[in-house]
Amino acid sequence: MKLLPQTHPQTSAPRSRWRIVLAVLATACWWPAAAQTPVATHGALRVQGNQVLNQTGQPVSLAGSSLFWSNAGWGGERYYNANAVNWLRTNWNAGLVRAAMGVDEPGGYLENPAREKAKVKAVVDAAIAAGLYVIIDWHSHSAERHQAEAIAFFREMATTYGTRPNVIYEIYNEPLQVSWTGVVKPYAQAVVGAIRAIDPDNLIVVGTPTWSQDVDVAAASPLAGVNIAYTLHFYAASHKNSLRDKARTALSRGVALFVTEWGAVDASGGGAVDAASTQEWMDFLKANNISHANWALNDKAEAASALVPGTSPTAPWSDSFLTTSGRLVKGYVQNWAGTGTTTPPPTTTPPPTTPPPTSGTATKVEAESYHAMSGVQTETTTDAGGGRSVGWIDAGDWMAYTVTVPTAGTYTVQFRVASPNATGRISLEQNAGATKLGTVSVPNTGGWQNWTTVSATVTLKAGQQDIAIGVPVGGYNINWWSFAKTAAARSAGEPAGVSGAAPTLYPNPVQQQLNLTLGASEAARTLLIYDLRGRQVLRRSLPAGGTQQAAIPVEGLAPGVYTLRLTEGGRTTSTKFVKE
Repeated sequence: MKLLPQTHPQTSAPRSRWRIVLAVLATACWWPAAAQTPVATHGALRVQGNQVLNQTGQPVSLAGSSLFWSNAGWGGERYYNANAVNWLRTNWNAGLVRAAMGVDEPGGYLENPAREKAKVKAVVDAAIAAGLYVIIDWHSHSAERHQAEAIAFFREMATTYGTRPNVIYEIYNEPLQVSWTGVVKPYAQAVVGAIRAIDPDNLIVVGTPTWSQDVDVAAASPLAGVNIAYTLHFYAASHKNSLRDKARTALSRGVALFVTEWGAVDASGGGAVDAASTQEWMDFLKANNISHANWALNDKAEAASALVPGTSPTAPWSDSFLTTSGRLVKGYVQNWAGTGTTTPPPTTTPPPTTPPPTSGTATKVEAESYHAMSGVQTETTTDAGGGRSVGWIDAGDWMAYTVTVPTAGTYTVQFRVASPNATGRISLEQNAGATKLGTVSVPNTGGWQNWTTVSATVTLKAGQQDIAIGVPVGGYNINWWSFAKTAAARSAGEPAGVSGAAPTLYPNPVQQQLNLTLGASEAARTLLIYDLRGRQVLRRSLPAGGTQQAAIPVEGLAPGVYTLRLTEGGRTTSTKFVKE
């Protein structure tokens, strides 16, 4: 949202004047962006039956990341800072962050309570400032041995933060293979009682036996009290449908679940990313409105880590710092406002007024994923797919990105833009602006959140490199940009269609008929459409063959955001569209 766009366009006043205006509006409690944070949107969370509800009584499912063990000397404690929290908020569009405070292992809370509490408070304070929910996690496998210490800790947290709707108390990370009724439940009841004596309202999440997998056992004998959910942990390469069956049993018994930790790899934190199993889990969580935090925002040299080893805890981050797991997880978190999707996110979204591109698969770059910038700010977008866009773009501003260009040649670069002006210009640059790759004009789209796509043709070299968006003339927003090799630039041996590539579709938004262009394929394909709750609303089989056009009637669908999923030869790709 822009402030007073009709009478005060972005380019009409110096940036210093705008910052004064913004400060005054924020002081007056009228700052519109604040209404877009997850906590401002959903407010205090409460449990009703097997659902976690927001302040309006609607089921809510949050997505985000867990930090690594906080223990001193373990490495993950470096990311217990505002930089990590803010990156999750602005770059991942996350709804929550988890502070996993180590307790009884070396370097943990029992060794130095003041030090570990300071780390947790740094994360909680940053999450409150960013409008995120934050899980305060007593990260232990034997919490019942230190019940008195847990009670003292959570009393302090409740006293300090109990009036904040941001806070979620996780009182036991992963009990081992111990009795629920004889060990875990009595401990949990005592800690819950201590919290409730101070904070009667905020959500409490309780660990379950067998590394927080026996949710069905806990559901058979639930705790007394209100606003209590039960912890479910999974690692996609190790845990499959049998664990989801335990979750289904727990839900059928009327308890709410909360996935405070999950991984796309095996339960050891290693092994290869299991994308297919992860997709099954994401579909299950979305269908049942279950919130989740991925393990872990850390640079440890293991497959579960989201960051590559050596990532600075304070530097401006970009997607180049993400591991294979990190890229997969970010795609889910960033698009969680809709249905779960495979990653990477949709490659292209052609404007309704132009035909779909005929180029190969595009590389899409979210505008807010810059690793450095000057002068711009981010905000929530209403464009298809949701997430964040970049705004407050004035002449002289810039954003720098690290990208990998697969082969040298001629590329079509697309920019997803919105503007109430017809004077904006985008310059694609390298070498601090010394090399101009191409420029494009930004049309008047009718408003700051009325989106269209403009394109330019540029020549790019191969390999990893920094590419910047420069701003000769501002006054527009950017949601994403992409680059794809043009049809004319393909080598003689390069296929005309890319098997498994996401389909291009238009118009988007659509009212009656969705048109699709699909690349050539030697296999039959299945097209599925899912609504926001993960329910399948349409299925169609498509024969093998060359490039295909398909027309899908959607006039019977309710208005909203949908995911179109295309499966062929065991590979699935997804893209989103909006039904008006």
